[in-house]
Amino acid sequence: MHSRFLILFFILLAIDFYVFQGVKVLVLHKSVSIQRTVTIIYWSVAILCLSFLLLANIFDWHQWNKSFRTYSFAFIVAVYFSKIFVVLFLLIDDVLRLFRWTGTLIGTTFFNAEKSVAGNGISRYEFITKIGFVIAAIPFASMIYGMLRGPNRYDLRKVKISSPDLPDSFHGLKVLQISDLHVGSFLSPEPLVHAIELILEQKPDIIFFTGDLVNDRHDEALEYYDILNKIQAPLGVFSILGNHDYGDYYQWNSASEKSENLDKLKSFHGKLGWNLMLNEHTYIEKAGEKIGLIGVENWSARGNFSKYGDLKKAVYGFEPKPFNILLSHDPSHWHAEVTGEHSYIDLTLSGHTHGFQFGVEIPGFKWSPVQYMYKEWADLYAEGKQHLYVNRGLGWIGYPGRVGILPEITVFELNKA
Repeated sequence: MHSRFLILFFILLAIDFYVFQGVKVLVLHKSVSIQRTVTIIYWSVAILCLSFLLLANIFDWHQWNKSFRTYSFAFIVAVYFSKIFVVLFLLIDDVLRLFRWTGTLIGTTFFNAEKSVAGNGISRYEFITKIGFVIAAIPFASMIYGMLRGPNRYDLRKVKISSPDLPDSFHGLKVLQISDLHVGSFLSPEPLVHAIELILEQKPDIIFFTGDLVNDRHDEALEYYDILNKIQAPLGVFSILGNHDYGDYYQWNSASEKSENLDKLKSFHGKLGWNLMLNEHTYIEKAGEKIGLIGVENWSARGNFSKYGDLKKAVYGFEPKPFNILLSHDPSHWHAEVTGEHSYIDLTLSGHTHGFQFGVEIPGFKWSPVQYMYKEWADLYAEGKQHLYVNRGLGWIGYPGRVGILPEITVFELNKA
């Protein structure tokens, strides 16, 4: 059993005990039978969650029923994510009491835990605890709703990119981007069928797929061959690999087995008729004019992700055209390498972040926890004449839902400014 899992296990157990102190406050004035019932329900859920995680660490959970393991993991995430909010509110009162006990703050009735709040007979601790549970109910309900409604509500986004350098024959070119399919997460083919129908309805001139076709293994994609094979465009379909495609997060029996899996995944791209770009470049030609296209393997500026990509190798012998596009899965690559010495790259297309599958997007405002890890995490960004677009991903990984950040199909219209 991995030490990291044991640390996580005891952290979650500590959260359970800490939150239970708040639960006891909620039922403080209830009957003994209600208190007993709430206690049994609370610890039954906690024990089931921890037992599931323990068994998943001991046995190969990949062999479990797909729907069962998916929604079980998601429920556990929703439970503990919500409990964190309760913990934060309980900590507020504990910190206030610490201030009072140490005498570091002036004595006021606000810092007296025995005093009531607003004269209604409820102690400050009870008040803060109840507020904490009310707040925690919001993300819990949102995550449950996100599982039921979010993962298949595809968001079709249309973006115009203008450049004075775009060749005349490419004016009005319709480029479609999809990313992060994670077909191993789909519980049935119907959502993917619907997504492909939406893609084909756009009648794109060219399609780019920016990585993470699978979660771990190439065979996750085999059952979806007939569906994916329908993705076609007049100027072709071009693809790259994402961090999940290499199988780095799966326990292989040997290095050769892992390598064979990657080779089979690469071949699968070819069988689909997709042009898989492995640190290489090509040109897209139309009416005798060309734009440059570069595709790199996964390269991340963050140390916990892989650096298989090699931009220098990809552009060796490359003759920049008036307009050039780069396919790079991880958006952190843009500032790390692209905006520097490769200023001739006009548009970089990335994915990877999924927008964390959780956040808020309203006109003029967007927020997601992933923005604290990635400066560019969704939508269009610009630096000088260079642009980066980060697709929110079409599929999902881990949590089988979307809250506020919907799965995305992006259609670009390239215009000569």
